[in-house]
Amino acid sequence: MRGFVIGLSNAIHAVARRVAVLAIVVMFATVMLQIIARYVFDAPPVWTEDIARYMMVWTGLLGATLSFKDRSDAVLLNNVFPRRPRLFAFLAEAIRSAAVITFAGPVLWYSFIGLRGGFAKGYLARQATLTADTLGIPMVWIAVAVPLSMAIILVHLAARWAEPETT
Repeated sequence: MRGFVIGLSNAIHAVARRVAVLAIVVMFATVMLQIIARYVFDAPPVWTEDIARYMMVWTGLLGATLSFKDRSDAVLLNNVFPRRPRLFAFLAEAIRSAAVITFAGPVLWYSFIGLRGGFAKGYLARQATLTADTLGIPMVWIAVAVPLSMAIILVHLAARWAEPETT
């Protein structure tokens, strides 16, 4: 089971990295198109700004999962619990994990379930009824980055706990 969780985390990490890089490339390309069209042709397309914005959202949220997996996120409590005793290291990791679950859990829950219950009132269901003005696509394609990134972080958290102990 440990190997499965770690392997799943690594596979998701590789896919998330590729999608994040693709989103950066698309964001850069649309911004460059916007600049050239605005200052050279004096006729900027209206959709480039929205695509760049949505790619920035996807890049930022997927970047958060990449940082979490690589442990390059802001590490809490390193000065409070130095590396000396194992018990303190375990306790610090447990507190970090509790903080991650406390944040990601409700975000993931309310992405699907509304405040008063029911799938129709969840964040994604509400976004599915909206359409991006300039692109004409359902906003749920942009909004799905939020629960997806939280789910990925929780998989990476499970992989952290599944990793063998290092001495």
